[in-house]
Amino acid sequence: MDIRQLTYFVEVARLGSFTKASLALHVTQPTISKMVRNLEEELQVTLLDRSQKKIQLTDAGAVVYTKSLDILQSLHNLTSALDDVRNVQTGTLRIGLPPMVGAPFFASLLAEFHAAYPHVSIQLEEHGGKRVEQLVEEGTLDFGATVLPVNSDVFEVHPFYNEALKLLLPAHHPLAERNSVGLEELRDDSFLLFSEEFSLHDRIREACRIAGFQPQVVCESSQWDLIRQMVAAGLGVALLPEILSRDLPLNSIRVLDVDRPQIHWHLAVIWRRERYLSFAAREWLAFLQKRLAKV
Repeated sequence: MDIRQLTYFVEVARLGSFTKASLALHVTQPTISKMVRNLEEELQVTLLDRSQKKIQLTDAGAVVYTKSLDILQSLHNLTSALDDVRNVQTGTLRIGLPPMVGAPFFASLLAEFHAAYPHVSIQLEEHGGKRVEQLVEEGTLDFGATVLPVNSDVFEVHPFYNEALKLLLPAHHPLAERNSVGLEELRDDSFLLFSEEFSLHDRIREACRIAGFQPQVVCESSQWDLIRQMVAAGLGVALLPEILSRDLPLNSIRVLDVDRPQIHWHLAVIWRRERYLSFAAREWLAFLQKRLAKV
């Protein structure tokens, strides 16, 4: 067993495809297939179920995948530690941001950090909060922004923003002239939700459940601006953070408070507990903690 075998196996399992793993690793597909086969023969177990269109982990494969992530992360930590010794103030910072968080909170921060540390490479990935959490836990990302709560046994947390969601209604909606509504009053409305990879998707569904109904979802999207436009077009109602509900055209959209229950958008920067932080990561964390007020 060697590091290449584990690396190839993890990438095939993560992407569910030898072809995609080949493209991601810039290695020929036969080479990856042979290395994974060799690993299976050495361990005397079948790691991948190849009978479906998308490759799935077997029970044994799931165990080896989890342990392989730990091994590869340990190797990454070793490499990062040595890089710190050899190349002070260089390195790579891997950050995950949900699309609706990046521009309002991080655009200017990233520019300021780059000006202070021009030799640190910044790699950004845009995903919903749930996917960001997964990638930080796996070690693919150093830091991420997501919606609280998260698993405190896995993550360190720096909260930095908290506000209630607002209700967006088409201007012709029967409740449009109200200042606030109870969520239960929307049981007969069509909802526009963020897609499932976003933490708010689950928060809104759970709030509706507490209010006594299951929302009638007409459309899901990863784009907050598209959701606002669909509300303006009369397709349904939506719940969005207040920061994304400002400066809307009043002739097409009304913005109301929601109570019974309120739904909060509580943002935090997260990183994995007990993980080695490179020079770049330590400087980024200190930078954020000074500039993003803890709430």
